[in-house]
Amino acid sequence: MIEKEITVINKLGLHARPSAMVVQTASKFKSEIKLKKADLEINAKSIIGVMMLAAEIGSKIVILAQGEDEAQAVEALAKLFEDKFGEE
Repeated sequence: MIEKEITVINKLGLHARPSAMVVQTASKFKSEIKLKKADLEINAKSIIGVMMLAAEIGSKIVILAQGEDEAQAVEALAKLFEDKFGEE
């Protein structure tokens, strides 16, 4: 299992479009992928789950992945956040 903590840095946080991008990216991988914010841990392949995080700018999120392509999955999701979902 691989874990990586990231910070939400785009101004609008994890709203509908970035949440959809997270789900689309996570769904490309075979690994089980979860996102964790405080005590809430959700399936990164579920749009409802990702939206439930309600992660605003400055939020700390941990990406957790377990499976055959876990390293690639964590890297791809972290890059989405680092690139501010192409918003800025």
